[in-house]
Amino acid sequence: MACPMLQKYPSYRHIRDSRQMVWVIKGNSLIAVPSSNNVKPVILSLIACRDMEFHEEGKGTPHYMGIKDKNLCLYCTEIQGYPTLQLKEEDIMNLYSKPRGEKHFLFHRSDEGSTVVFQSVSYPGWFIATSSEAGQPVTLTKERGTAKSTNYYLEDGL
Repeated sequence: MACPMLQKYPSYRHIRDSRQMVWVIKGNSLIAVPSSNNVKPVILSLIACRDMEFHEEGKGTPHYMGIKDKNLCLYCTEIQGYPTLQLKEEDIMNLYSKPRGEKHFLFHRSDEGSTVVFQSVSYPGWFIATSSEAGQPVTLTKERGTAKSTNYYLEDGL
């Protein structure tokens, strides 16, 4: 069932964690690095899923997450028995326009104070995470409140 809240365009946001780590693309991966004048972080494209099947009470709104000006979206798949975050070539608006949600591309976006958390729809209990070490890939984790950050600040990316 489609949701009446139709968006024409995604919203664009800069993302950083509490350690001031931002995301950059290196090869075909998202890497977290310290924010500085020498770093050009990605700008996220975010748009809510229209398919009501994936809207679960208390989990936040399911969103597609892409990289602005690139046909890349965040995607969850299982590799060697573990949920893994990847970038997949896909236009975020193509995903959005499909009548049925694409589960592996969806993340529940929920607010926690002034930060947001992104939980995989296809792997409940797994959250987008950045390491405390610079230069490490953006991953998925089940462990919150450890050495990995799962809470992010989103700022206007236009």
